[in-house]
Amino acid sequence: MKDQYIPSPLINKYLEYLEFERKLSNNTIKSYFNDLKDFDLFFNGNIKNLKYDDLQKYLTSLNNLTAKSIAHYITVINSFYLFLVNENIISENPCSNITSPKIPKKLPHYLTEEEIDQLLNINLITPYDYRNKAMLELLYATGLRITELVNLKITDIDTNNCFVRVYGKGQKERIVPISDIAIKYLNIYMNQYRNIILKDKISDYLFISNNLTNITRQGFFKILKKECKRAGITKNVSPHVLRHSFATHLLKHGADLRVIQELLGHEDISTTQIYAHLVNEKLKEDYQYHPRNKIE
Repeated sequence: MKDQYIPSPLINKYLEYLEFERKLSNNTIKSYFNDLKDFDLFFNGNIKNLKYDDLQKYLTSLNNLTAKSIAHYITVINSFYLFLVNENIISENPCSNITSPKIPKKLPHYLTEEEIDQLLNINLITPYDYRNKAMLELLYATGLRITELVNLKITDIDTNNCFVRVYGKGQKERIVPISDIAIKYLNIYMNQYRNIILKDKISDYLFISNNLTNITRQGFFKILKKECKRAGITKNVSPHVLRHSFATHLLKHGADLRVIQELLGHEDISTTQIYAHLVNEKLKEDYQYHPRNKIE
């Protein structure tokens, strides 16, 4: 039986900083912990006084990983040492001259507007059908992250003024408008079917599971897969694909990129610009149909 890993006190101090000061999500903190654990184990816990050459040696050991994974390790390690410098625990960041590998940009997958229509065309019979319809309409209408969706409370929805209050990464609050169609089905679900699912129990959460708790990420994923199969959609659809679809369709219909950035809760406009590339690729693809596009 392998000895249980005990993190360096420096790592524990850093993780507390991420949780209580940066207020990062549990998933992000877990991801940082896993990277730092590998790093810590490689150097047998002696990570305080490492130099540039030590880090290069470690990065060489990762050469079987993708460029994206290596870049993530570098980001985490650099952030860790910046924290130690700021706390006056070390004087120099050994990671300061390390360069990340170039990551080829991948255009996000999305559903066409026709596929969205098929997905949202749910045959409404049971209370759970109305719940699923309300969830999917809201997700496509707002571009919320799945974690943001499943953690919504009843009080976060303002159906009179047609907006939702969202707490995104780092608990940053943003206000996102909701379409009239999504509002319609949210009202039906909340007023007629939510209490039926709850069986007269009380919950602050908006979307309730069969277990009378809020829908989980995994639970929503299963619902989405089921509805995609019902709609005849064969693409590999995740909740994030609906977020990509929301942004792509907005941009395609003329929305400003800065507005989309705000709606999605992106800190950096460069994150949102991927959708501009996606729409541009689609324009190039469609341009082939121009009658004078090719020389005979």
